[in-house]
Order: sequence, then C-alpha cells, then structure tokens
Amino acid sequence: MHATAPPPARTVLSPEVAEALSAGRPVVALESTLLAHGLPRPDNRAAADDVEAAVRTGGAVPATIAVLDGVPHVGLTAEEVDRVCADPDLAKLGVRDLPVAAALGLSGATTVSSTALLAAAAGIGVFATGGLGGVHRQAVDTFDESADLTALSRTSLVVVCAGVKSILDVPATLERLESLSVTVVGYRTTTFPGFYVADSGSTLDWSVADPAQAAAVFAARRALAPGAVIIANPLPVDEQLDPALHDRVIAGALAAAEQAGVRGKDVTPFVLDHLHRASEGATLVVNVRLVLRNAELAGQIAAALAEDVR
Repeated sequence: MHATAPPPARTVLSPEVAEALSAGRPVVALESTLLAHGLPRPDNRAAADDVEAAVRTGGAVPATIAVLDGVPHVGLTAEEVDRVCADPDLAKLGVRDLPVAAALGLSGATTVSSTALLAAAAGIGVFATGGLGGVHRQAVDTFDESADLTALSRTSLVVVCAGVKSILDVPATLERLESLSVTVVGYRTTTFPGFYVADSGSTLDWSVADPAQAAAVFAARRALAPGAVIIANPLPVDEQLDPALHDRVIAGALAAAEQAGVRGKDVTPFVLDHLHRASEGATLVVNVRLVLRNAELAGQIAAALAEDVR
C-alpha cells in the first residue's frame, strides 16, 4: 500500500491582511513577479516598499503575494519580501505552476494570473500591477499568449494596470480580451495606454472618471457574471518614456530575444533586462513610476468598494 502524501498547506494571510479582510477594510493585492523578475536588484527591494506605501496612500492595506516553500502567502513580512527580492533562482509561477509548487514545497513569485487567482480566493477584490501579459507578436505562428487573459476572464476582481507590456501585440490582445468578455475601461481616457507610453495607438469604448465609478463598474460586473474589470491607467504624457526612445529600444530588445532564441515565459524578463540596459535605466524609472500610480489608484478603488459595502 502506497503512502499518501499530505495535502498542501493552505494559504497564509499576514496578520494585517487577515485583520483587514475580517473587518471589511480595503485591501489591494500586489504581484511578486515584478519584484523577482521585473526589476533589477537592488532596485526591486526599494520599489517593493514604495509600492506598498502607495497602496496605503490610496487608503488600503497592501497584500503582496508569493509562494514560499509550497505555501501561498497573501501579505508578506519584511523578511519575506527580502527573500523574494534577493533570490535570483526564484521560480516564476503562473496558475498552471501553483499545484507543482504546492506539492513539491517550492518557492516562487506569482504572475498576474496566479496573483489574481490567489487574491480572489482570499476575498480581495482589487489588484494593482504594471502591465498585463497578452498576445505576443507573431502569435499566429507561435501561439504564444499569456495565461493572464484566460485567468482574468474567470476571476472576479478589479485590475489596475498601465495597459499591456509594450513588447506585445496590443490590438490582438484587446481582441482576445473582448472575445473572453473581460471588461476594459480607461481611467479618465478612451486611449488604451502603452505601458511605458501614454498611447498605444488603440482606443477603448468606455472610461471612468474617478475611483467611485471604477468601483461601481466592478460591483455591477460582479453581480452579472464572473470576470475581471481592467482599469487602464495611462501615465501622464509628461511622465512617459520618450516615444522615439521607446520604439527604438523595444525593436532592439525583440530582435535580441529572437537572436538568443528566447521563448515562452522567459521572453518578458529577458526583454525587460535588455530595455533597462539599452535605455540606460530610463525604462526602469518609468516602470516604477507607473506601478506606483497604479497602486495608489487601486487603493482608492478598494476604499470606494469598501464604502459601498458599508
């Protein structure tokens, strides 16, 4: 008779997050892949504190999410953030990877898809990130499409972002989001942002004027059917990356990835590292700036949602 493996440990909530959720106070989920794979060391550690502080400025409790030794953690201690930011071998975990990490006791940083899943399961309704994954260029040949899209189609929460990552096929990504019935609205704009730049060249049908309207859209969506509401929050034009520099470094980064034979989930960290070096750090500055803006707005939306419940 074969021994039965013990079930994986349940999700651990930090004391602050657990207390906030129990009391009905606003909480905002934050991904850890940004820290482990999106920003260079040691800048990532300072950014982690700044992003959590921005959520607090918006009026909510931050809940950075990661998997440590097979256990999902919603809300990290300072020591746990240190671990996520310092480990160069930390795995990148999407939804499909969570069972493997849980069963084998592995650690990893959560992507948009897995962060959304774990946040919603914990009862968190708002999530702030930088840019979503989506349909990659040449997807017609490679079928390379981020799991973020399907995950958001079946997960009920608000996602505040600066659009999708610039290396992607933006029009194709928006088409897929429409096909998946994911609600996408601009924040004070009908222009879909291009991550590092304010305008991706694509437009949106809908916009909201303030956090209360964003919260109302999500409340209406949640009452109708499962699925996310994406709030696309563009950088102000005077804070964006220079568009000419943007186009030049993106083209160079994609060419370098192709030449190096980088594929799948390794493309994004490879390209982000190339962009940082090719732009002499300019993309890093803009990346952190947009994440901070998204985190603060997410805090405001979470606070508005909490007010509606009371």
